[in-house]
Amino acid sequence: MKPSRDIARLIEIMAALRTPGSGCPWDLEQNFRTIAPYTLEEAYEVADAIARGNLDDLKDELGDLLLQVVYHARMAEEQGAFAFGDVVDGVTAKMIRRHPHVFADDAGETAEHVKGLWEKIKAQERQEKAGRGAEAPASALEGVPVGLPALTRALKLQEKAGRVGFDWNDPRAVLAKIREEADEIEAELDQQADQTKTAAEVGDLLFAVVNLARHLNADPEGILRATNLKFARRFASIEQALAARGKTPSEATLAEMDILWDEAKAAEKAASANS
Repeated sequence: MKPSRDIARLIEIMAALRTPGSGCPWDLEQNFRTIAPYTLEEAYEVADAIARGNLDDLKDELGDLLLQVVYHARMAEEQGAFAFGDVVDGVTAKMIRRHPHVFADDAGETAEHVKGLWEKIKAQERQEKAGRGAEAPASALEGVPVGLPALTRALKLQEKAGRVGFDWNDPRAVLAKIREEADEIEAELDQQADQTKTAAEVGDLLFAVVNLARHLNADPEGILRATNLKFARRFASIEQALAARGKTPSEATLAEMDILWDEAKAAEKAASANS
């Protein structure tokens, strides 16, 4: 299948939607801030389609995400800032610049080497921006968006701190930190302390768990998403088993649901072993 390189019609549609007098009243009311939540939602739906392994849905969701890019570019064009073509030109130049091992003569034999090269080029780009009057980075942690999902932001903060040597060398050391944080939560519970303080300790525990995932080369957002799907799947098995008995979860005991959970878990393991 030959990919289409012409999205002019999509750009024309967005321009029509944003044309005063003849466009869509809802679209005309929007701005960058009001559209941003939809952009995030579409990105999550792309990730969801990938997690479910549904390529038909992925195709649709990627289209919705592309529409968000066109939408923001149109609003910027209306302000005389930039247009969609500028977005494409910018990312094209960036990809060529950041892959000299492909488009130039730099060596990049391994993925790890390429990653290091990418980070070096990004650092050079930041320095160039600073030279053009852009605000210089104030911290080694600079550049991690506050609006990222909390697990992803924790991961990126830890990666940046690790690059300057603030890191453990052994995942077992991170596991020890997790146990330490769990002990601190238990101490707070024993003291019947303020729930706000206990919740803060839970935050420390979550941060440490993200760090362990990073040391295991696992994406915490991705593995938690997979666990969420697993929980929903097993709970659905509980509901189905209870329905066969003429019950709902609210009418069952916790002990009864625990047994059904273990059965669902065992069935999944058996199915996995046989596949």
